[in-house]
Amino acid sequence: MKTTINIARETKDLKMHELAQEIGIDASLMSRIANGKRKPTIEQLKKLCTVLSLDFNEMLKAQLSEAVYDVIKEYPEMASEVMQVAEERIQYLSSPRRFETINIPTDILKALETIDALRSKWKAAHPLNAIQLQKLREYFHTSYTHESNKIEGNTLTLQETHLVINEGITIGGKSVQEHLEVINHKSAIQLIEDLAQDQIDFTPHTLKQLHQLVLKSIDDKNAGCYRQVNVRISGSEHLPPEPHRIPDLMEDYFTFYENQKERLHPVLLAAEMHERLVSIHPFIDGNGRTSRLVMNLVLLKNGYTMANLKGNISNRMDYYAALQAVQIDHESESFYRLITDVVLHSLQEHLSMVQH
Repeated sequence: MKTTINIARETKDLKMHELAQEIGIDASLMSRIANGKRKPTIEQLKKLCTVLSLDFNEMLKAQLSEAVYDVIKEYPEMASEVMQVAEERIQYLSSPRRFETINIPTDILKALETIDALRSKWKAAHPLNAIQLQKLREYFHTSYTHESNKIEGNTLTLQETHLVINEGITIGGKSVQEHLEVINHKSAIQLIEDLAQDQIDFTPHTLKQLHQLVLKSIDDKNAGCYRQVNVRISGSEHLPPEPHRIPDLMEDYFTFYENQKERLHPVLLAAEMHERLVSIHPFIDGNGRTSRLVMNLVLLKNGYTMANLKGNISNRMDYYAALQAVQIDHESESFYRLITDVVLHSLQEHLSMVQH
């Protein structure tokens, strides 16, 4: 790749500093890129190809090939296996199967019937009086905020989370970021409730709104923006796609939603939108929280209560295992069962509090 750039530069009779000026970067960075010591960003590569009259797709293939080689060169004995796993996942995310769903096993169908019966009871319990509604929302919002943040490593306890978001109290010994995470999450819950109440549909704009709230004052630069760099998920075998593929994958993501929102059972649709967003991993950070918020937006829009995945070690491991079963083995049933169980428990808990 570096040879191609330098030959094209010489053919165009451009000095290094002149090429740097055309690209909009400093000469030292341009020199490192031309000498293969630094990889250009996608935007820089596009500008390079335009200025040097190079084929962007071919240059991108070369850059990605070099990136793959850099990752696996230290493990030559595993190269074939790694490439096979990566190819399988790319096929899953890129093939026509991305718009399909599995045949639903009988036990999951029965669970959905029970869930829908409980939803009918929940809807029949409305309207709730103002005090009762306020207490319910305070309890479930606090619990959901605590558990979702706990999954991501936040150390605030349930009681501390309550004090931060409902009383405005600062907890000694806890970081500013941990405080912001719970405050932001509470705001994001309010947003999905408002969107559901007003029957505003789920769109790329609403997704970025949610993510912007999740990272507000934590990482404003990347809040609400798709990532431009590669990322790894700690503790997971799943390798998220390259950043240049995210726009197309997210377009497919919303196409799937539009195709399935009137056909697939809402609980399974919520699970799908959750898993697919986590797997694409379109943001630098906050993907887990945002995916769970999206799941609950779909549930609330369809008359269900919020599903609260617990953050303790045992439940967290079950959650990760169910996600990995989809991402690595393309097996959705475990994740469907996990989400239906959580939705069922949520409805039962809501109804028990109303009845008492």
